Amino acid sequence: MATASTEALGTGRRKTSVARVRVREGSGQITINKRVMEEFFCTEQDRNTVIAPLKHCEVRDQVDVIILVHGGGTTGQAGACMQGIARALLKHDSDLQEKLREKTFLTRDARMKERKKPGLHGARRASQFSKR
Repeated sequence: MATASTEALGTGRRKTSVARVRVREGSGQITINKRVMEEFFCTEQDRNTVIAPLKHCEVRDQVDVIILVHGGGTTGQAGACMQGIARALLKHDSDLQEKLREKTFLTRDARMKERKKPGLHGARRASQFSKR
């Protein structure tokens, strides 16, 4: 483990969201945009997504996490926070690499919204065909 005075930084991305994460030794407090995690993410699914790497590596109560996240919606922000925490944990303790890799916490989810094409109503939706 790293010394108590050091902080590990990690950046996570998902869809159009970007999360900058700091991990330091502590008591398990998670702060997102200067708010408590339960206040920032209202749904249980998003909260579970954020703390998944901490639970899997069994360090939930040993580190404090400070996150600044912007862009996108709640699901994208939760995914960005998850990846950022995983990357910061890896810098904090390099022995966790295998644990984080087996659940693909370090892998960027590359799925993005497809752009709208000219002449169509959306990315793929065309106007309704009329025979007559």
